[in-house]
Amino acid sequence: MRPTTRSLSRPYMAVAIALTTLSTPIHCFAPIARPASPTAQASSTSLNAIGVFVRKAKEADVRKYCEEGPSESVLALYKQIKDASNDDATTSNEVGELQSLLTKRKGTITVIAEYKRKLDGSGFLAEIPAPELLSPVFREFGAAAVAVLADDRTGGCSYDDVVVMVEEQQEAMGEVPGPLPVISSEMIVDEIQIAQAADAGVKAVTVTYGVVGAEKVTQFIKDAKALGLEVIVNVGSAEEAQGAVDAGASIISVCGVDGADNKYEVIESLSVPEGRSVCTIANILAKDNKALEEVEEAWVCRDKGFNCVWVSDALYKSGNDPVEHPGAIINSMKAKSSVKYASPKARSGKGEGAREYLGDIMM
Repeated sequence: MRPTTRSLSRPYMAVAIALTTLSTPIHCFAPIARPASPTAQASSTSLNAIGVFVRKAKEADVRKYCEEGPSESVLALYKQIKDASNDDATTSNEVGELQSLLTKRKGTITVIAEYKRKLDGSGFLAEIPAPELLSPVFREFGAAAVAVLADDRTGGCSYDDVVVMVEEQQEAMGEVPGPLPVISSEMIVDEIQIAQAADAGVKAVTVTYGVVGAEKVTQFIKDAKALGLEVIVNVGSAEEAQGAVDAGASIISVCGVDGADNKYEVIESLSVPEGRSVCTIANILAKDNKALEEVEEAWVCRDKGFNCVWVSDALYKSGNDPVEHPGAIINSMKAKSSVKYASPKARSGKGEGAREYLGDIMM
């Protein structure tokens, strides 16, 4: 398909949106006063490092939602799930659309850009732009998919934001690049949430193995399949990763684990049944400093064999430099660069060559 005049102008519009966002007075981007530390913040996937109390809170939210009465469209989808529940559950070797988009040739990495309104201290933006503004930026700068942290407590978003993201992506239908699949990143504890996500127009949902366990993972994969959705299973250990694959997962995301080496240990010994393929995602935790070490970690994860990186808070560590905006960070993570010859640690103020290189790959 040949790019249209409108599609050719979209990248420049996206850049303009991003740079306009970053033209806010500098005090809005001032780093929070705290000692510099290389410690990673688990905030980029807050839902995956939580305990039983937050799970119970989510269950209470679901009960309240059901008591208030879901919409007829959600109830119809819920009935569709229940009608399919008596079918024999079989693990399919078929590769879904999202899995195919996230899994490219060896030596490359794809990016899932997560939208959220709340940051846990790692970002410099005082206020995250509306989803309809960032959605085209994610698309034009090469993300493979967009996720929305649809949980008010941890992400500050609701399904209204999911709908807005889906609708904006659909506006790119027939253009180059085309619409990105949207993922609902929420703590799933009940089938009604899968119906709610499908009603919002998403292509996939996330399920956290450590929260629901193997049996529920299998059930939720089956429920999602009944509605044509794929499931990304969040895992935090090698045992959970293997359990997720055994439960039927075809996409797993290593969450709440800091450092590329530690992430790799989670999938290193993964045993995948013959005939099946599993897409592996590395969730990049945001560092609590002004550097962009997350870009380098994405490169290392790529070199270790991960198919994709999931990036959230690190996208919003921007604003002090006009070339540092969410789209540019996505673009730099996808760059075919080697940590042996280049470093993205440009904002440390050390190494002029590194600064020039980062500027080149981000522009």
